[in-house]
Amino acid sequence: MSQIKFGTDGWRAIIAREFTFETCAAVAQGIANYVNCQNLKKKGIIIGYDNRFLSRDFARECARVLVGNGISVFLFRKVSPTPLTAFAIRRLEAGGAIMLTASHNPPEYNGIKFITEYACPALPEVTEEIESKINRVLAGGKVYELNLDEAEQLGLFEEIDLEREYINHLMSIINRDCFKNGKIKVVVDPMFGAGVGYLDRILAELGCEVRAINNFRDTLFGGTMPEPTDKNLSDLKRAVLSYNADIGLAMDGDADRFGIIDENGEFVTANCFLSLLLNHLLKTRNFRGPVCRSLATTHMLDRIAHKNGLSIIETPVGFKYIGEALREKGCILGGEESGGLSILGHVPEKDGILACLLAVEILAYSGKSITELIQELKELYGTIVSERLDIPIKDKDIEKKIKAYKPKDINGIKVESVIDTEGRKILLGDGSWILMRVSGTEPVVRLYIEANSREQLENMKFEVRQALGI
Repeated sequence: MSQIKFGTDGWRAIIAREFTFETCAAVAQGIANYVNCQNLKKKGIIIGYDNRFLSRDFARECARVLVGNGISVFLFRKVSPTPLTAFAIRRLEAGGAIMLTASHNPPEYNGIKFITEYACPALPEVTEEIESKINRVLAGGKVYELNLDEAEQLGLFEEIDLEREYINHLMSIINRDCFKNGKIKVVVDPMFGAGVGYLDRILAELGCEVRAINNFRDTLFGGTMPEPTDKNLSDLKRAVLSYNADIGLAMDGDADRFGIIDENGEFVTANCFLSLLLNHLLKTRNFRGPVCRSLATTHMLDRIAHKNGLSIIETPVGFKYIGEALREKGCILGGEESGGLSILGHVPEKDGILACLLAVEILAYSGKSITELIQELKELYGTIVSERLDIPIKDKDIEKKIKAYKPKDINGIKVESVIDTEGRKILLGDGSWILMRVSGTEPVVRLYIEANSREQLENMKFEVRQALGI
């Protein structure tokens, strides 16, 4: 393999084709070289891993390389969600973490991502430096390894289990008093991933009536992708209706993203939930700060923030940028339309387990259904309709077409401004907007549209797809 390139959230590749023990070791060596250059080896590196095929074996391979470079390693004794791995950095004051996961990718993939010493995803300047060091290794550099038994005797290797500490931390963030108001009926779907055994356990401790589905390890993820989207949550929708539950909660393969099903078995978009959550936090928390969202995320957050005297920080796509804002700007909430969020007081890494707990807290606090809460939000802030399309790339010149697309109006609404931070975002005079960008993790063009009605959204979608030929 000639080159390794980190995408929006780490490096992902097909197991046995590109993701092999050899390439895994090369990536670990590149990370070790980076850690040593940053003088972080004495602080040590956490290594976590998800439920994918061979993830623990790949994690141990990374551990052998790190200790072979004189770096202390803290390896999780069992499967660890990404947010737990990030939490462990702060808990042990480590120099960062390696997470073995391909997140929501299909079962044949695995991946590696690096989480910084600040417990947030690595920014491009860090991943570019790591990539450079990895590719030098692939070009003929040396990989150093040490047996883990020897490393343990030398005090360089330790297996850890911080599950209880992480759960206690989450309990300190949520409003536990809300759960005294009544028993919420919940169905939990960890999608066979790293979140198995977490959310159902915590909610049971809080007094909820909980049922769990798909709550065991299956490296094929039930024959689908472990991505909590509308089309992938049929099992959860059926279970919510069958058990007459108040809410259905799902997490992706490494439990850092969430999916929500309402009491009617309908999917609740991340955009909608982020808006509900911000409104809830403003009612129930004393802390205040800016609201951070990616440029692909709903502007309903802007309406709510501005009405309550808060500023908005818009970032490029990728939670790494939101994590930076959470850490440096003291944001009350940071979120993205793809299902990632964190709040003030938690690690600046997305956490699907926390998101799901907060969803149940909202129900417990309000005593209302999700449908009622959405209607209440519309009455307060108006209606916004959002949609994202993932369109397979068939035109190699699509990026050029996106850059060349400069309409004066869309659907008869004048173009107000254009943002070229990533792809092209076009804002219209009535507050509606579109964003076109090529994905950093999949061979698709992502088209995001937000409008003031479904009819307007459909008209905008048709016009843009016609113009770009997609």
